[in-house]
Amino acid sequence: MTNPVDTAQLEKLRSEIDALDDKLAGLISERLTLVRRAAALKSELKSAAYSQSREAFLQQHGAALEDKYELPTDLMADLLKRIVRESYRTSGGKSFACVKSTERPLVIVGGQGGMGRLFLQYFKASGYNALSLDKDDWDRAPEILGRAMTVIISVPIDLTEEIIKKTAAFLPEDCLLCDFTSVKAPALNTMLEAWKGPVLGLHPMFGPDIRSMVKQVIVACPGRDEGRGQFMLEQFRQWGAKVCECSAVEHDKAMSIIQALRHFTTYCYGIFMAGIHPDLKQILDLSSPIYRLELEMVGRLFAQDPHLYCDIIMSSQQNIELISDYAKSLQQELEHISRCDKKTFVKHFLQAREYFGDYAGMFLRESGALLAKVQDER
Repeated sequence: MTNPVDTAQLEKLRSEIDALDDKLAGLISERLTLVRRAAALKSELKSAAYSQSREAFLQQHGAALEDKYELPTDLMADLLKRIVRESYRTSGGKSFACVKSTERPLVIVGGQGGMGRLFLQYFKASGYNALSLDKDDWDRAPEILGRAMTVIISVPIDLTEEIIKKTAAFLPEDCLLCDFTSVKAPALNTMLEAWKGPVLGLHPMFGPDIRSMVKQVIVACPGRDEGRGQFMLEQFRQWGAKVCECSAVEHDKAMSIIQALRHFTTYCYGIFMAGIHPDLKQILDLSSPIYRLELEMVGRLFAQDPHLYCDIIMSSQQNIELISDYAKSLQQELEHISRCDKKTFVKHFLQAREYFGDYAGMFLRESGALLAKVQDER
C-alpha cells in the first residue's frame, strides 16, 4: 500500500521542480531576447552571423559552469548547443549586412522553386534588390535581366544547360552568372561557352527546408574572373555558411560518392524493404537507436521528389560507373559470407578500419551523441 506521506512529499518535490523549470524557461526567453538584439547589432557592424570563436567560448564556459555547480559532464555543453541552435534560427533570416550595395537587381532564375525562394529571402534580408524570373516570365526577360548585376540559375538539372543559354542572351556584359546545379562541370562549361562575362559555379549542400544558414556548406567552383564573384562568397559567410572552394571536376567526383552512391544505396534499401513488406511499426518498436536513425534516413528520401533523386543519380556516366563498381563489390562480399569465410571478412574489416584511421574514433563519438538524441525522442 502506498504511503500517503511519501506520495505527498513526492508531489511537493515535483511542484518545486516544475517551478524551477518555469524559471529556467523564463531565463531562456530572456537570453533569446538578448540574442535578437545582438544579432541586429552584428548586422549594423557587418559581422557574420556565425562566430567560431564565440561558439568555442560558450562551450568552454559551459564546461566551467559544470565544474562550478557540480553538474554532470557535458550537460551544460549540450544545453548550450541546443539554445545556440535556436538562437541562430530565431535571429537568422531577419537582417544581414549587404556585402555589395547596388540598386541593380540580383535575379534568381527559378526563384519560385524551393531553393530559389530560400535564397531570395536571404538576399532580400541583406538589402539586395532580389528578383525572380520563372517559366511564365520570359516575355519580361529583357526587363528583368537587362540590368542585372548577378544572375543565379536555380532550375532542375535536366533544364540547366538550356536555361543557361537562354538567360545569357539577355545579360549586361559585366553581369556575374552563377548556377546552383549539383553537377558542376557540364553547367560550368555551358556558362563559360554561352557567356563571356564573370562566371561562378555554386552548389548549396542542403535543401530548402533548413532553419538557418549557419554552418551550412556551399561549394564554389571558379569559372571566370574570380574576383568579381568574391562578394557572393563573402555574402554567404555573412549568413554563417561555410564556403568550400574546389574545381568542378573535383566537386563532381566527390558528389558521385556523397550524393549519387549514397542516394542509390538508400533507394535500393527502401525498394527492398517495400518488396519484403515487414511491419514498420514492429521494426521500429524492436530497433536499436542506430537502426532507427538509418531507417529515418531511408524514409526521408521517399518523402521527397523522386525526379530530383533520379536526376542526381543518373546525371553522369561517372555516377553509373561508380555504382556499377559498388554493385560488383557487394557481389564479392556476398560470396565471402556465403562461404562463411570469416577470415576474409575480418581481413577486409581491418583494411577498412585502417582506411578510416582516426576518423573512425571521431565518427564513433559524434554518432554516439546523435544516437543519444534519437533515444531521447523515442
